[in-house]
Amino acid sequence: MKMNYFVFGTNHMQKAIQFYDLLFENTGVNKVHSEGRMTVWANEEFMFGIAEPFDGNQATNGNGTMLGLNVGSKEEVTRLYTKALEIGGTSEGEPEVRSGRYSAYIRDLDQNKVCLFE
Repeated sequence: MKMNYFVFGTNHMQKAIQFYDLLFENTGVNKVHSEGRMTVWANEEFMFGIAEPFDGNQATNGNGTMLGLNVGSKEEVTRLYTKALEIGGTSEGEPEVRSGRYSAYIRDLDQNKVCLFE
């Protein structure tokens, strides 16, 4: 079994699209769908999306919810961490070794938490 996709809710679709377009630039993860209340990026291994909640209520970030992305190298962890901060994300933990893995933590524009690790 493997994970197929992961979706974060957003209250600011256009800003969220711009954030993830820039974050995923030059990573091999490409936007494959952007229509209505959902936008999806994918590569051959997984899909990631942002969506306005179906029930019409405000999107909220989950306490304890986190997306982990294996980006392949220490250099890519640092590059994407820095890029995320440049495009409006916030730091939840600078790049360093944690639990034996080089990782960094960011929050996107809707305060969803993302771990970048190698």
